[in-house]
Amino acid sequence: MTDAKHAAGSLFMVVAPSGAGKSTLVNALLAQEPAIKLSISYTTRPPRPAEQHGREYYFTTVDDFLHRREAGEFLESAEVHGNYYGTSRLLIEAEMRAGTDVLLEIDWQGAQQVKKQFPNAAGIFILPPSITALEERLKKRGQDEPHIITRRLLAAGGEIAHAPEFEYVIINQEFATALSELTAIVKATRCRFAQQAARNAPLFAQLGIHANPV
Repeated sequence: MTDAKHAAGSLFMVVAPSGAGKSTLVNALLAQEPAIKLSISYTTRPPRPAEQHGREYYFTTVDDFLHRREAGEFLESAEVHGNYYGTSRLLIEAEMRAGTDVLLEIDWQGAQQVKKQFPNAAGIFILPPSITALEERLKKRGQDEPHIITRRLLAAGGEIAHAPEFEYVIINQEFATALSELTAIVKATRCRFAQQAARNAPLFAQLGIHANPV
């Protein structure tokens, strides 16, 4: 378990079934909350046109990736279509110690692994207003063939079953409302005692406020 109790920054995990609007919500949040940094994963796949190292991914070699994984550098990692992907624990810890809030767009399996090392991470699950609405959104975005949409809808049921594992649930029916709720969660998390004490150490010392021993 990673001891991030005294870190000034907060860690947010946003999880949702495909088509629930997770990326759109996250992008809107980041646009209005520039102090939050989106976690960038490592990958061994080659960069696509217009992708840049350090923006979309940290591109690396298989040998380097496996060395980092063996050294325990990743919070979670997976192999997808012959390429490795991983979330750097070291980068996240460094950002949080520096007072930066970090956001992970992640699946429920990855969130479980992160929670083991960052138990204070704020878990946020995005739900669609209905399975029918989810199907309509998947069709409307026009990215998948019908059989892929069917597969995603079947997978959504299993993913949604893990919503009780998360502290917060947002029903993305009206985008503006969902974004407002996501922003409220961020602001409330920043007001946790541990974050406020770390961000305002001189004031807390002046006022004689000390963390309760745990």
